[in-house]
Formats: sequence, structure tokens, C-alpha cells
Amino acid sequence: MYALLVADDADEGAVLSLVLQRAGLAVTSARDLEQAMESWPERPADVILLALTHPIPLAQVHRVRSVTEAPLVLIVSPVGEETHYALLETGADLVVSRPFSARLLIAQVRALLRRAGGVPLVTLPTLSIGDLTLDPATRTVKVAQRPPQRLTHLEFRLLYTLMIHRDQVLPTQTIVERVWGYTGEGDRELVRGLISRLRAKIESDPRQPRTIVTSPGVGYVFRTGADR
Repeated sequence: MYALLVADDADEGAVLSLVLQRAGLAVTSARDLEQAMESWPERPADVILLALTHPIPLAQVHRVRSVTEAPLVLIVSPVGEETHYALLETGADLVVSRPFSARLLIAQVRALLRRAGGVPLVTLPTLSIGDLTLDPATRTVKVAQRPPQRLTHLEFRLLYTLMIHRDQVLPTQTIVERVWGYTGEGDRELVRGLISRLRAKIESDPRQPRTIVTSPGVGYVFRTGADR
């Protein structure tokens, strides 16, 4: 497996190259994202790490997602919640603020690769429950007559996990293990944020969810009954 590293700071790029190697990846480095994307068909990567000095690399994320769905990690200067949210919504799988911990970044990259190395999305069946349809091939969700909504990798994994365990309360820690691919404490806010973003795409009123319901102190459940 190998990684594509795009960094415009040589010193930071050298550190990130070592991080990716420690994560078990061969590394191809580039200073120009556009050139890297143009040559993508000849040499696709298993993960992309984008570390540019642009304060908000939304356009760069769009460019990557126009070519590939490979896991995408962003290294950015500290940004506010809205910008962080926008980067994830645009297609980033992981947004890491500078200064970063090399040790944690190694673990996070490995976790992304474990999830990406599972069953390819195109081999998963389409799931339909009530008026909600999840299409793994296009990674979209359609609710009733509303237009299909594009999902990020994490949103897809979360919704797919909840749907195949419909009407079962999944503990927060179980969700972390299934969606992010690692175990650990202190991840409730991580799950809560992802649940909130997913509800915004599938619930008629995200403030009063009827499909993805919170089980206080335990976790979440995908409801299929008449009380939805």
C-alpha cells in the first residue's frame, strides 16, 4: 500500500513522510496537487495526505473528490468549527490541526486504512427501509421525494452500521469501533458530531429526530417502527 503526500512546506513534508512510512505505507511526494491529480489514473494511492499552507483548502478537497474517493487526510492550521465542518462536508475524512502529534496521526491513518481495506462499497447491497434508501455504489442517501444526498465516508459507515442493526441500540463505543476502526474512551463528542451531520441530511427536523434516535447514556438506534 502507498500514500500520496502533497505538501508545500519541505520540512513538514519530511516529517509527514516519516509518519506515513511508520503507518506502513510507501510514500510518493508531490508539491503540486493539480499535477498529482492529473497523474492519478496511472498511479492511484490508498490514502492521500494533503498538507498545504492554504488557510482553508476547500477547493483542493473538491479537486481530490472530483477524481477519487480514496481516504483523504488534511493537515491545516487551527480553524474554527464551521470551517472544520465544511472541510468534512466537502469530502475530507480526517482534519488534523497543527501542531499535530506524529504518534496519534500514525494511529489515525492506520484506522482509516483498516476501514478502507474492508468490503468495497460497490459490493455492498442497497439498503431500503421505509422511505430511506442508502446506495453504497454512489455513497448517497435518498429520503422520500427529496434529492439524493452525498455522504462522506464516515457518514456512510455510520448510516450503514445503524441500518443493518435497525431497531437495536448501538453503544457509542461500538459505533466508534465500527465506523472509525479503533477502540478508546472519550469519543462521545466525536460520535455526537457525526450523528448531528447525518441527521441534517436525513431527518425532516434534525432537532427532533425520528429516524436516528438517541438512547440517553447508551448510544443510538435507527428506528423503523410507526413512531418514526
